[in-house]
Amino acid sequence: MQRLVAKSDPPLQKKRMKPLSLVLVTVDCLRADHVGFLGYSPSVSPFLDSLAGQSIVFKTVIVAGAPTYFSFPAIMASRHPLALGREVLGIAPGEATIATVLQKSGYKTAAFLAANPYLSSRFGYAQGFNHFEDFLKSELPFSEEKPDGSEMNRRIQALASQTRLSQAAYDELYFWYCQWRSSREEPSVDQLRRYPSADVIVDQASSWLDGSRNEPFFLWIHLMDPHHPYYPPLEALSSIGAGKITTRRARFLNSVWNRGDIDPQRLKRYRADVLSLYDAGIYWADKQIGRLVADLTRLGRADDTVLAVTADHGEEFLEYGARYHSPTSLPEELIRVPLLIRVPSVTARTLSGQFSHLHLAPTLLESVGSVPPESFRGRSRWSEVLSGNLPDEPTVVECLEGCNNPFHAEDRIRSRMLAVRDRNYKLVLSFVDEKEGLFDLRNNAVENSPLPQSAVPKERASLLLIAQAYLQQGRGNRNSHLSLAARLREIEQSIDLKSRQIEHPVSE
Repeated sequence: MQRLVAKSDPPLQKKRMKPLSLVLVTVDCLRADHVGFLGYSPSVSPFLDSLAGQSIVFKTVIVAGAPTYFSFPAIMASRHPLALGREVLGIAPGEATIATVLQKSGYKTAAFLAANPYLSSRFGYAQGFNHFEDFLKSELPFSEEKPDGSEMNRRIQALASQTRLSQAAYDELYFWYCQWRSSREEPSVDQLRRYPSADVIVDQASSWLDGSRNEPFFLWIHLMDPHHPYYPPLEALSSIGAGKITTRRARFLNSVWNRGDIDPQRLKRYRADVLSLYDAGIYWADKQIGRLVADLTRLGRADDTVLAVTADHGEEFLEYGARYHSPTSLPEELIRVPLLIRVPSVTARTLSGQFSHLHLAPTLLESVGSVPPESFRGRSRWSEVLSGNLPDEPTVVECLEGCNNPFHAEDRIRSRMLAVRDRNYKLVLSFVDEKEGLFDLRNNAVENSPLPQSAVPKERASLLLIAQAYLQQGRGNRNSHLSLAARLREIEQSIDLKSRQIEHPVSE
C-alpha cells in the first residue's frame, strides 16, 4: 500500500521552521451521506468535494455521543460524554482541550460559534481561547413560536383535550389558524433564522485571522446552517435546484415538519422539500468554508495550516419515523459524520478504517506537532494516518435516552443508551427498558428490524463484552476532581441566574 509520506522522510513537523496552525470547522447536523465526497449529490458540497481531493478523507467516522451536548466533550477534550457523570455537561473547569493545550504552547486561539446554547462559556467551551464569540443573546435552548397564547385559546384547548377526536380537530384547526396569521407577515429568511448564518461567522473569523500575522493559531468555527428550523438563503436553494421554495413555503414546511400531533405517514409528503432546505443549509456552509480557505490563502497561511472539517452528529428525516436528532435512538443517520483533514505536504488519501471522534483531538494535536495530554481518553492515530493503515476498531457511542433538554436537571438523570459498532454490526443497548438490538450493517442498512436473538452469537457476544468492559472501565476511571468542579460551576451559575432574575424580573 502506498504511504502518505515516504518511509525515509523525517516527521512532517521536524521539517518545518515554525509550528503548523490549526483550523477546526464543525458543522451542526451534517450527515455523512449528505456530502458529495462520500457519495451524495455533488451540487450540495462542491467546495468540500474539491477539498477532499487534497485531503485525508475518513470514510467511516462515528461520534462519541449525540446530540451536540453529548458529542463535543469527545471532539474538544477526547472524553466520552458521560465519563464525569451524567449530571455533568460540557467541559469541566480545568479540563484539558485542544484549545488549552495549544494556548499553553504559545498559539493564539479564537472560537466563533453560531449561537448553539450548548457550546457556550456556561459549559466550559471558552477555556483556552484568547477570543471567544458564541453570538448568544441568551443561553436558553431553541423554542418554537406560539402565535396565540390568549386566555380564550387556552380555554378552547382545555375543552378540546377531553377526547382524542376533539383534540385532533383542535390541533388541525389551530395549525392552519397559525398559518393564516403568519401569512400576513413577510419576514425574510434572515429574520426567521434563529442563529447567525455561516457568512456572518466566517466574516468574523476572517477579520480575526487578518490580525494573526505570522503567529501560530488555533481557530474553531461552528456553523449551524443545516440545523432546524431550516432557513437557508434563497441563493443556496437556487444553487441546488430548489429555487421554487419561497420564504413563505420554507416557513410552512418548518411549521408542518415540527408538528408532533400527526403521524410520519402524513409528513412524508413534505420530506423531499424539507430535505432541500437541509441540503441548501449544507451548501451555504460549504460555500462559506470555501471563503474561509480563500482568506487563508490570501493571507499566505494556507500552506502552514492544518484544516479539519467534521460534524457533531447527523439528522433524521423519517427513516424510522423520527425527525431532527433527539436522543431516542442511535441510527447511522445520527452517529455517522464526515471528516476530512487537509495537511500541507501530505498526500490525499481515503482511509477506510473506522474512526471514533474520541481520537480526533489527540490526532489533530499531533498533526501540528503538539503532544496530547495524558488526560485524553482517546489516542492519536496520526502515525496510522500517515502510513495509510488506520485500524478498524470498534467504537462506542452513548447518550441519555430521551434527554431532549439538558437545561432541565431531571433530563440529565435519565437512563443511558449505548451503541457498540464495528465494521459489520452495531449493538444498541437501551437500559431504560433493558433491551438490546443487533443490526447487520452489511445486509440491513435500514435499521428497522434487529437480527433475531439466535443470530450470529459470536459477534453479539463480542460486542456485549466490549460494552461491559467500557462500562466497568468508566466506573474506575472517573475523575472526581473534574466532576466536582463542573457541578460547583453549575451551582454558582444557577445562583447567579436567580439573582439576576430577582434584580431584573421579566413581566408577562
